[in-house]
This record gives sequence, C-alpha cells and structure tokens, in this order.
Amino acid sequence: MIPPGLRRSVLRARRDAGFLAAGVLPHLGLVPVWSWGLTITAETGNWPLTLPVSVALILLGVPVLTAVQRARHRALLGVFLPRPTPAPEQRWSWAAAARWLRAPRTWGQLGYHLLLGPVLAVPELLVLMALPVGLAGATCSAWAWGLPVDVREGWFGATQLPCYTLGGLVLLCAVPWAAGVVARAESRVATALLGPSPTQQLRERVDELDQSRTGLIEAVDAERRRIERDLHDGTQQRLVSLAVNLGLAMATQPDLPAGAREALAGAHREAKQAIEELNDLVRGLHPAVLEDRGLDAALSGLAARAPLPVRLRVDLGQRAAPVVESVAYFVVSEALTNVTKHARATRAEVTVRRVGKVLRVNITDDGLGGADARAGTGLSGLAKRVGSIDGTLKVSSPVGGPTTVAAELPCER
Repeated sequence: MIPPGLRRSVLRARRDAGFLAAGVLPHLGLVPVWSWGLTITAETGNWPLTLPVSVALILLGVPVLTAVQRARHRALLGVFLPRPTPAPEQRWSWAAAARWLRAPRTWGQLGYHLLLGPVLAVPELLVLMALPVGLAGATCSAWAWGLPVDVREGWFGATQLPCYTLGGLVLLCAVPWAAGVVARAESRVATALLGPSPTQQLRERVDELDQSRTGLIEAVDAERRRIERDLHDGTQQRLVSLAVNLGLAMATQPDLPAGAREALAGAHREAKQAIEELNDLVRGLHPAVLEDRGLDAALSGLAARAPLPVRLRVDLGQRAAPVVESVAYFVVSEALTNVTKHARATRAEVTVRRVGKVLRVNITDDGLGGADARAGTGLSGLAKRVGSIDGTLKVSSPVGGPTTVAAELPCER
C-alpha cells in the first residue's frame, strides 16, 4: 500500500509536470509571428508590409493566448486568474479598440506573451527533458547489459554505470521539486500580468460592494412598504371597525348600566387613540401617499400636520427613485420633528429642488439654534440614512439661530 504522503507527492509532481507540458506551445505561440516578420524584413526589406501584418497578428493572438493561459491555470493548478470586468459597451468600435490598447492590462498581457513567454518556455523544456534523461540514467544499469559488449564498454566504460545510475536517481528526485518551483513562479507571474491590477481589483470590489449595498437598501425599503401596507390594510382596518362597533354599541344601547357605558366609552377612546398611534407608525414606516402621489403630496401632508406654520416649496422636474424619495421624506420629517421638540421656533421653511442629477433638500427654522448632530437629537441617524445612498447632510445651527439642515441626494446611482 502506498503511503498517503508519497501518493500526494506523486500526484502533485504529475500535476506540475502536466502544467509545464501544457505551457510550452502557448508560451512559444508568438515566436513564429515575430520571427517570420524579422526574416521577411531581413530578406526583402519590405517592412511596410511585414510590420503591420506582424503587429496585427500579435494583437489578435494576445487575447487568444491569454484565454488559453487562464484555462491552463484553472484546469491544471486550480488557480483562477481574475478576468477584468468587460466594459458595458460590447460592440466593436475604434474607440473601444483604442481603450483596449491603452489599458495597462493589455500591455501586461503583451509583455507576458511576447517577451516572457519564450523565457518561461526554457525552464519548462529543461524540466520536461530532465524527466526522460533521469529515467534513462536511473535504469541504465539494467538495460545497458542488453547491449553488445563493445557498445556497452564504448558508451559507459567499466566503472561509469553506477555513476550514471546515481545521477539518474538524483535527477528523478529533483524533477518534482523543480517542476513545483517553476509552476509556482509561472503562476505568480501570470497572476500579476494576465489578471487585473490590484487597483482595478479594488475598484471592482468597491463597485460590487456598492451594488450590494444598493440592493440591500432597496430590499429594506420594499420590506418597509410591505409592512406599511399590511398595517394599513389589516390591523388599522380592524381597529377602525372595532371603534365603529363600540360607538354603535353606545349609541344603540341607551339603557346600559353606568359602569358598562363607562367601560365602552373608555374602550372607544383607547381604540381611537390606537388608530392615531398606528397612523403615526405607518407614516413613519412609509407613507402611502409618497408611493401613490409622489414626494410633493407627501411633504404637503407633512407640512399640514406640523404644529407650526411651514412654508413648503417643491420644484421637481421628474420623480426620483423610490429610495431617494423615501430618504428625502424622512429628512424633512425628522427635521420638522426636531424643530417642534427642541427649537422653540415659530415658523419653518422647507425647500426641495432637483438640480440635474441631485435632489437638494433644505429645512430652515427661526428657533434657538445650537443643534448638534453628535448630541443624539436624531440628526446623527439622519446623516447615516442620507449617507446610505451616497448623499451628504450639512447642519448649520449657531446659537441663537437660525438652524438650516441641507441634504443633497443623488437621483441616479
């Protein structure tokens, strides 16, 4: 039975040798192209023809050889060479070709296949040639005795067979180590030149995280709207029905005892209060009017319910994304709540205007000022909510007032 360690070593050596054998031809793939160009140019001097043809063949061969190297590393070493994210525009154009030629990864691939390819093929060939040479040397003491005596003595002499055998064994033992070293070196070089650069990988990772965050925000907003609909269409309707039934019971049963009538009146008041609290909760989750009629109507209702005069000006050329409208609504709602609770203001002004791809929201009051986003007045949470869609929130609140809360929300992300 073969020991597990020896078995793993044999399998690894076979894998590395196969990897090197599969790399010789791709590494030498561009050698016939540039050697043909140099030969024809030297013989005929017709470089205006050979140079463009050679360059065109090299540029056409680079993507093909890169794909071959990616498949080779993935299939034989299990090393995944990241493929750069393709540009959104897939159709060929001269502008796309110019961008491809200017890209650093293109020049890295060109240098790998044109310059490093022939260099890397040399150690590959040496390792592959060492395998049959070592095998022939390690077994020469056995097969040499099958040769005629004069041939054997002419080739090996009288005392050289043990040296050849020992040398072959040493070479066979060194081949797996050398194959592993060359394979790892090739993998590092290919990862650096054939894949995207670290800067591009970081940029792609940031884009991926940004898309993931956007999807999460949209999912949370959709779940908030679902909860609002369930409360509005289910629980709220049942509470309204309960309040109506309690009112009818008091109106249609005048001969109830005083204690029962008082209990019904208390239950009726509690039901109406629960309806009001549920209305506030639903509006805090996601007002239905925001989804049905847009930001202008939702802010109008918010200003009308405020306990102080609010001047509202809304100038929207077109509706923004639902997530952006939701954040803008809650900016105004939280700001007016802070004005009511803390500012001791007599009036407030809300301005919402879309300028290009940015939605600007400004809330100003004539209160005492001194608002601090770090003091836990709700502004810190509001800043985080604005920042979740890459917006900015600025608060200007000198002591004595006025206080201005300004938010800029990107409408297109």
